Amino acid sequence: MAALFRGYRNFYKRSNNHVELTLVSCRSMASKTPVGFIGLGNMGTPMARNLLKHGYPVIATDVFPESFKELQDSGAQILDCPAEVADKADRIITMLPSSPNVIEVYTGPNGILKKVKKGTLLIDSSTIDPAVSKEMAVAAEKMGAVFMDAPVSGGVGAAGLAKLTFMVGGVEEEFNAAQELLTCMGANVVYCGQVGSGQVNTHKHELIFWNLCVRSYTSH
Repeated sequence: MAALFRGYRNFYKRSNNHVELTLVSCRSMASKTPVGFIGLGNMGTPMARNLLKHGYPVIATDVFPESFKELQDSGAQILDCPAEVADKADRIITMLPSSPNVIEVYTGPNGILKKVKKGTLLIDSSTIDPAVSKEMAVAAEKMGAVFMDAPVSGGVGAAGLAKLTFMVGGVEEEFNAAQELLTCMGANVVYCGQVGSGQVNTHKHELIFWNLCVRSYTSH
C-alpha cells in the first residue's frame, strides 16, 4: 500500500509538472503571435528587426516603399497600409516622425482604426504632442482598442543595439503587455502614468539634455 501511495504521489507530481510546463508553453506561444509595426525609418527599421530577433513575426508597412526591403529581407511580412496591418495583428507599434503622421496613420482613410480589432494593443513610440496621444487614446477606446504612448530616448545606434529608453503612458493594467515587446527594443522601460505622460516625460528629458549640451558648448 505504501509503495502504491508513493507511486501515485510521484505520478501526481509529474502530472502537475506537465500541466505547469504546458501552461508556460502556451503562454510563450501566445506571446509570439504577429506584431504589427508601422514606420520603417532610421529608428523604426532596427526596432522592428530586434522584434524579429526575439522571435516575433512582424507585419509591417511604411509610406515609402524603398524602406521595406531591408526588413523584408530579414523576414518581415510587408503590407500596403496601416489598416491591413491592423486586420492581421492585435499588437501594433508605430514609430512616426510627427503628430500629423500619427493622426493620419491611426485615423486616416487607410488608418489603423479602420480595421482595428477589439482588444488590440496600440503602442505609439513617436515623439509627439501629448494632446495628440490623448486624442488617439480616445479614438482607439471607441473602437474597443487600447492605446499607449511610449516615446523613445536614444538615437539610431541605441535602436540598433536595443538600448533605447521608453517612457510609457497609458492604462497601468496594460503596462506588462507593452513591456513584453518594448524590452526587446530597449534597455529601460519606465511606466509614467496616464496616456500622454510618456510624451511629457520624454520632452522633459530632451530639454534637460539639450540644456546640458548648450552649457557644455558655451563653457568652452
